Amino acid sequence: MPDVLPDALPVAARVVSGIQPTGNLHLGNYLGAIRNWVAMQNSLGPDGTCLFFLADLHALSMPLDPARLRRETVEMAATLLACGIDPTRSVLFNQGQVPQHAELQWLLNGTARMGWLNRMTQWKDKAGKNREGASVALFTYPVLQAADVLLYQATHVPVGEDQKQHLELARDIAQKFNNDFAEPQLGRPLFTLPEPIIPPSAARIMSLRDGSAKMSKSDPSDMSRINLTDGADAIVQKIRKARTDPEPLPSEAEGLDGRAEAANLVTIYASLAGTHVAAVLADHGGSGFGAFKNALADLLVATLEPISTRLRDLLADPRHVEQMLVDGAVRARALAQPTLDAAYKAAGILRPGSL
Repeated sequence: MPDVLPDALPVAARVVSGIQPTGNLHLGNYLGAIRNWVAMQNSLGPDGTCLFFLADLHALSMPLDPARLRRETVEMAATLLACGIDPTRSVLFNQGQVPQHAELQWLLNGTARMGWLNRMTQWKDKAGKNREGASVALFTYPVLQAADVLLYQATHVPVGEDQKQHLELARDIAQKFNNDFAEPQLGRPLFTLPEPIIPPSAARIMSLRDGSAKMSKSDPSDMSRINLTDGADAIVQKIRKARTDPEPLPSEAEGLDGRAEAANLVTIYASLAGTHVAAVLADHGGSGFGAFKNALADLLVATLEPISTRLRDLLADPRHVEQMLVDGAVRARALAQPTLDAAYKAAGILRPGSL
């Protein structure tokens, strides 16, 4: 299963990706995924489609506060819009308004295998030692992930390294359904086997307080991350207080070995500037962190302030954002229904209008 890069995407590709609406998005989300979603949206031709969804059904796999989930679904949709997702060019929706996701998951449960799910690394990590106390949704959510992409005949799915295993599972589930049901009953495969996209510009951004840990919205310290809602003053303060070491910046990338916090700040700068670490060090090598942090803070503010301004405007009218999700869900249901109908037919299940 080769990795496919955005500049190699066919103009008629169908790209599908989702994100759980659990808390504010941060710089790591933006540089690792969302910026690339916007680039893919803008690179496809008129026959291509991007579908981006808020994975509120997936949120049921862990304990949740219903009122908070609803609020954060709207807030995250607004954040995606503020970052450049265009609802006239992409399909933006939340899973809960497209019941075909859950219906297809149930059909795919018949071809998924317990052994496959038991091998999922994230299941082991999230369930920990208390697997008997974990929810069934946590165990089976990779099958829902498979339904999320197979439902739309996705050709490409943006994934991080930690999600490649789940996409491989989706392909296995699709292939078994094709072999067991679709080809015998329909005379053809039903599901497209999606390819992964790992964008070369997707940066792995680490905590500002610990260069060995990923930047995370679950970190109890707000100083560990740059939130997309942060204003200029907060961004400057967080960068100035970001952990570093006493040595100046090296002139070559090899000089960052063993200096996780320094490497993280240089990586952030390079990613924001659209350049390479080597180019950043060529310009700033030998500088102390005081001067470099000022330059980095200026670059962050210039990049993120338009996003936070747009986000505040959107959140001032949450009903408008909710209506965008409603409109996106109408489009998503129309795209999903033919695949779901064919899956029921292949499985021999009678439905209204199928006789």
